[in-house]
Amino acid sequence: MAGRGPAKAVTHTRKRNDTKLIQLVSDGKTRGKPLPSNVLFDAEGNSQKWHAMTVKWWNNWRKSPQAVRMITGPDWDYLLDTARLHHEFWSTGNMGLEAGLRLRLQKFGATPADRTSLGVEVAATMPDRVGESEEAPTVGNVTSIDDRRTRLALEG
Repeated sequence: MAGRGPAKAVTHTRKRNDTKLIQLVSDGKTRGKPLPSNVLFDAEGNSQKWHAMTVKWWNNWRKSPQAVRMITGPDWDYLLDTARLHHEFWSTGNMGLEAGLRLRLQKFGATPADRTSLGVEVAATMPDRVGESEEAPTVGNVTSIDDRRTRLALEG
């Protein structure tokens, strides 16, 4: 008789559900080094400055929660190579660079979808509020997930 064999055990889950996301939280530190000078040259060999968008982009990465995981020199070297592509993309407007740039950024978890595929999530942190009670913060009519978990634990 053709088929897929016996039914899976009730405790079985799909692989995509077996993994837990690693939660990254920014600690407020700036990691890595500033973009190096004297690495960009025009056709005549004159030194160029980094494009302003690339400087902003680089500094965002240095302060990002993802930077907490970038602990080796090669991590930053790879991002620096990516910064060169980013600079060329913004300086020349060459849309042909976009695909390569996008693939490289995917490895660092640039978008929420990228982070999900890497098994990483960025934790949202609320700024400390001086003088307020320690109740769960609310935004509109939504309470914090910790408050919800506490209530569910008490009900169950």
